[in-house]
Amino acid sequence: MTANANRTLDNAQVIEKALIVLVGFLASGVLGLARIAVVGAQFGTGAANDAFAAAQQLPETVFVLVAGGALGSSFIPVFARIREQDPAQAWRLASAVMTLSAASAAVFGLLVALFAPQLVSHLLFAERQSEQQQLMVDMIRLMMITPVVFSVSGLIMGILQAYAAFWLPAIAISMNNIGIIIGALIIAPSLPAHPSVGQVGDLNVMGLAYGAVLSAVLHLLVQLPGLFKLRARLRPLLSARAPGVMDVLRLMGPRVLGLAVVQINFYVNIRFASGMVDGSVVALRYAFMLCFFVLGVIGQSQASAVFPTLAALRAKGDFVGFRDRLAAAMRNVLCLSFPAAALLIVLGEPLVSSIQRGAWTSESTQAVAWALSFYALGIGGFALLEVLSRAFYALEDTVTPVVAGACAMVSNIALNVVFIQFIGDPGSLARGPFAGLALANALTTVVEALALWWLLRRRLTELDATAGSHDREILASAAGSLLLAAVMAAALSLLISALAADGWIAAAVGMFAGGLIFFGGGYLLNISETRTLLAPFINRGVKLLGR
Repeated sequence: MTANANRTLDNAQVIEKALIVLVGFLASGVLGLARIAVVGAQFGTGAANDAFAAAQQLPETVFVLVAGGALGSSFIPVFARIREQDPAQAWRLASAVMTLSAASAAVFGLLVALFAPQLVSHLLFAERQSEQQQLMVDMIRLMMITPVVFSVSGLIMGILQAYAAFWLPAIAISMNNIGIIIGALIIAPSLPAHPSVGQVGDLNVMGLAYGAVLSAVLHLLVQLPGLFKLRARLRPLLSARAPGVMDVLRLMGPRVLGLAVVQINFYVNIRFASGMVDGSVVALRYAFMLCFFVLGVIGQSQASAVFPTLAALRAKGDFVGFRDRLAAAMRNVLCLSFPAAALLIVLGEPLVSSIQRGAWTSESTQAVAWALSFYALGIGGFALLEVLSRAFYALEDTVTPVVAGACAMVSNIALNVVFIQFIGDPGSLARGPFAGLALANALTTVVEALALWWLLRRRLTELDATAGSHDREILASAAGSLLLAAVMAAALSLLISALAADGWIAAAVGMFAGGLIFFGGGYLLNISETRTLLAPFINRGVKLLGR
C-alpha cells in the first residue's frame, strides 16, 4: 500500500482519478438540485429560508478557518513529504492535526454560539425583524456542532486522497445534501410548531438545521471504511510537537487569512442582500450553489485529483513533471469552463424552473436564474483558481494566494457598491440588484486567477528554468473551447426559441444538444483536451463492444 501511495500519477492517471471525483460531484450536484427543489418546495424563498441560508454561513466559516486550512492545502503536502521518510511519523502528524483542529473548532464554535445574538443583530441581519434574527440565532447555535465533526471527516478525506483513494471522499460529498433533504422531508414536519416566522405551513424550518448536523455525521461515517482499509493509525494526540505539526501550522496561517478573505466576501453579500426584498439572500445562495455544482464538476474534481501528485512531485524536486501535470489540469478546466458558462446563461431559467413546485414560485425561479447568469461569467476564473491555488499550496506557498485574494476582496466590495446601483430593480425579486453582487464576484475572481497564473509562471521559472511553461498550448486550447462555446450558445438560443417547451424538457434537450455540439465539434476539430476527456469513455466503450 505504501509503495503504491508514494507513486506519483501521470496525466492519464490524474484524469482517471479526476473522473472518480467528478462522479462524486455529479452525484452531489444531482442531489444538490434535489435539495434545492425539496427545500424550495417546502419553504419557498421567504423569510424562514432566508434565515437558514444566512445562518449556514457562520458554521461554515468556523470549519473553513479553523480546520479547512489545515485539512487540505496545508496538511497534504507535509503529510506526503513525511510519509516518504517515515510512515509512522506521518500517522503521528495526522493524529495531532486531527485532535488540534477538532479542539479548535469546538472552542471557536462555542464562542460563536455565545455571541451569536450580537453577530446577527449588528452584522448579518441588522435590517431584518427581531423574529427573523432570533430564528437565525437558534439555527446557528444548533449547527455549530457541524464544524467539529467536519474537522475530523475533512482530515480523513485528505488522508484518503493522499493515498490516491478517491471513491469514498467522492461519495462523502453527497452526504451534505442528503442530510438537508432528510431534514426538510422528515425532521421539519415532525418537530413541534415554531413560535414565530420559522413555521411554514406544517413545517418547522429548524428541521433544516438538524439536517445540516446529520449531513456532517454522514460525511464522517461514509469514509471510515477507507481508514480501516488503510489500517490507519489515528488516535487522539493533543500535541503541537509531533513531527510536521509546526510546518502545517506555518502553512495554515496564511491560508487561513486567504480563506477569511473569501468568507468576508460571503458576509458582505449577505449584508447587502439582507437589505433587499425578502428572498434575495436565498436566491443569491441558490444561484451560487448551482454555480458551485458546475465548479465542482469542472474545477474541484480536477484540482483535488492533481493536488496530491503536485505535492509529491514538489517533494521529489521534479518541476518538469510539476509543470506538465499543472498545464494539463489548466487546459482541462478551461476547456470545460466556457461551454458550462454558456449552458448556464442560455439554459439557466429552464434548468431552475424544472425544480419549481410547492412554495417555489415562478418569481423564485426567475430570481435564481437571474443571479446565476452573472455568476456563470466567472466560471472559468473560479475553476482556474481552484487549480492554481493548489499549485501554490503544493509548493508550500500559502502567502501568495492570500495577497491576491485580499486584493480581489477589496475590488469585490468596491464593485458591489457600484453594481447594485444600476443592475436590477430594488423593488423586484425576479430581477433584483443582488445580481450585481454575483457579477462583482465573477469579475474579481477572473482577474485574481489571471494574476495567480502570472505569479506562478515566475515562481516555477525561478525553481527550474529548464521546464517549459506550456502557455501557448493552454491559450490555444482555451481559444478553441471559447469559439466552440460561442457556436454552441448561438445554436442553443435558436433551438430554445424554436422549442414549444420549457422546464426540464427544454433543459434536457438543450444540454444534450449542447454537449453534442461542443464535444462532437471538439473531437472533429481535433482539440486535444476534448479527445483526452472523451478517451476514457471511448476506450471503455470499445472494450465493451469487443466483448
